[in-house]
Amino acid sequence: MFQDETDQAGNAPTITSGEPLPSPGYRTGRGRTFRAPVLIGAILAGGMLGGAAAAGAGSLLEPSTGAPASVSSPLTAQVVVNSTDGVAAVAAAAKKASPSVVTISATSDSAGGTGSGIILDQQGHILTNTHVVTLDGQSASASIEVRTNDGNVYPGIVVGTDPLSDLAVVKIDAQGLVPATLGDSSKANVGDNVIAIGAPLGLQGTVTDGIVSAVSRTISIASSAAPDSSGSSGSNGSGGSGRRYRYSQPGAQNSTGAASSDISINVLQTDAPINPGNSGGPLVSSSGEVLGINVAIASAGAPTSGGQSGSIGVGFSIPVNDAKRVAQEIIAGGSASHGQLGASLADAQAGPGSQFTSGARVTGVSGGTSAAKVGITGGDVMTALDGRAIQNAEEATASFREHAAGDTVRITLIRGGKEQQVSVTLGSAPKA
Repeated sequence: MFQDETDQAGNAPTITSGEPLPSPGYRTGRGRTFRAPVLIGAILAGGMLGGAAAAGAGSLLEPSTGAPASVSSPLTAQVVVNSTDGVAAVAAAAKKASPSVVTISATSDSAGGTGSGIILDQQGHILTNTHVVTLDGQSASASIEVRTNDGNVYPGIVVGTDPLSDLAVVKIDAQGLVPATLGDSSKANVGDNVIAIGAPLGLQGTVTDGIVSAVSRTISIASSAAPDSSGSSGSNGSGGSGRRYRYSQPGAQNSTGAASSDISINVLQTDAPINPGNSGGPLVSSSGEVLGINVAIASAGAPTSGGQSGSIGVGFSIPVNDAKRVAQEIIAGGSASHGQLGASLADAQAGPGSQFTSGARVTGVSGGTSAAKVGITGGDVMTALDGRAIQNAEEATASFREHAAGDTVRITLIRGGKEQQVSVTLGSAPKA
């Protein structure tokens, strides 16, 4: 169904609310200033990311209050190549990928926001984020519109959402769609050149570039769209020392909703500038293949009153290999499954008083769960899953949940000072 390369040979962050950006002024050579339309920023959270560097993260949904979100002229969505002599690799990659990128507007009552998405197939399936189509969990039935790269606007329907991965599929009825070419995110290297395409601050068709900064990062986000897992039997509990980010709430000054649960996801990290409104858009390789779905950014400090924090070169993207599996399940049945071990976990410290962690310690096992069936017990420390190192409980939870329910994984653990390996068939995490 999808077009991919094989087919083609710390501390809890402080939550702050965003404010409307002032109308930016553009000055001409004659000294005259023209005003552009007001662009509404997203809510960003402040927190500590190592040492004294303050950082937080927010969703990349571009919010609005009252009126439906507006996007830029379709004329600005095209990738323009004014000179074919010595075209840069970024221009070539953008030219290939841009026809598959769309801008998504979601509105419900007085709330609204703009995000991005990618076309998966000629049947009109579009991959984006759950927080884009649910307005960060504020609406289960937002009105969806999709503007394609050629400027045409179509009504969209939500095929299904998956809050545990923050992915969703929207469908439009349109002809001549150009499916994105999906790459292999497992082959991404630190230092690879990548570009982000989307509608930051409503500016449709924006292209920025950078590199892959990390290929194995785990972030945890407090999501109002995810199910409340507190106190649930057999949950993969987190120790709480990992990085935690809260999604923005569109029109938060009018919102009374609150996050109900944390979601932990494994992501690619990039320094390609991405901003509110890039949510759901692609992170693309230098050959124009989609490597990830942009989902969140970190922001230095907290926005001041009347201001808005933006990209500081720390952005996060859901690996396309994981996103493709979730999208396929949503299209087939309206929802996606996620693996669950059935054990409560806490961070294992590297040593007495150490601020560093060295695995996920089992603090409890629920009867009849996958963990219980293979003899995992309290005190065991998990250090790897399928050969991928686990440094804390958050990473363990994210790694289990990026698998489908029923997958068999190999866990490396320490018991009584000795390393052991055990194969586990995962159960199913609760769905929203």
